[in-house]
Amino acid sequence: MSKKNRKHIVYSTNPDFEYDYNEDDELETKDPQDQLLYVSIDRKNRGGKEVTLIEGFVGSTEDMKDLAKLLKSKCGVGGGVKSSEILIQGNFRDKVVQILSDLGYGVKKKGG
Repeated sequence: MSKKNRKHIVYSTNPDFEYDYNEDDELETKDPQDQLLYVSIDRKNRGGKEVTLIEGFVGSTEDMKDLAKLLKSKCGVGGGVKSSEILIQGNFRDKVVQILSDLGYGVKKKGG
């Protein structure tokens, strides 16, 4: 049964059925040296404005938000986390690659 369907269970005929409300859906965050992050520049559906996009982070949402906060503060711009990607406003690909590699992450530039 998919996670989407479990949230809407109203009644079960199974006498042994137990609904687990406290499931831990968060992934365990891998060490930086065990991760490979892809950094690219994205302009699609953003009104022509550039965004530095970091993909491939494996871990909890909180750890991803912490990494996004660190990158935003080092670049001095805004951004956030959206659909398991970190967004940094502006074209900071080279700076983000340097920061991530200094932190020990495996980093690859994606795109031209």
